Amino acid sequence: MYNFFKRLLDIAISLVVLIVLLPLFIPICLILRFTGEGEIFYLQKRLGLNEKEFYIYKFATMLKASETMGTGIYTAKNDERILPFGNFLRKTKINELPQILNILFGHISIVGPRPLIERTYKLYNENDRFIISSIKPGLTGAGSVVFRNEEELLLEAGNDIEEFYKNNITPYKALLEKWYVKNKSFRVDVLIILITAYSIFIKNTKIPWIIFKDLPKLKSTK
Repeated sequence: MYNFFKRLLDIAISLVVLIVLLPLFIPICLILRFTGEGEIFYLQKRLGLNEKEFYIYKFATMLKASETMGTGIYTAKNDERILPFGNFLRKTKINELPQILNILFGHISIVGPRPLIERTYKLYNENDRFIISSIKPGLTGAGSVVFRNEEELLLEAGNDIEEFYKNNITPYKALLEKWYVKNKSFRVDVLIILITAYSIFIKNTKIPWIIFKDLPKLKSTK
């Protein structure tokens, strides 16, 4: 019953949001088309429910061949591969908004574990992958809110970003995603949506742990 009504809510909200955001999307598409490399959307293969592959939609913010340059699939704050307008889109998280289409098409939900590319997804251990992939991924979620400043954290990684990600981010992100799988409900979903909106304006907020007393606490990466 929860999954059925959640899907109906996803469809209704995504349709309304698309209509409301259309006046924003049009100028963004025009700016992207006539600046940078002229690309509007960036499609990236991700793993979703039951590890099924799908393409996630984002506004283009980086050079086309960025995954073969510099730090590859990992993006740190002030990455040289980020285009000028793309930097604004990433800071405001506007680059994520086209994923409303993924919600409408049923690839993801509004709230759920964040869908990852195969390489970073495989950094989870087998048991964590089984649990996390048992539900539909989301546009936002416990892991997304807590690791909203992930690009800033990667500045600490030095030259070995993947090892840093594996040892300092993956274990705690797995705990957060598994927490959501265990505690998912309409109440939790609504609260995560509200926390997501709040965290856009207030960085490094402690509110997730204030609202959810049993949310796993993260150790410092330093």
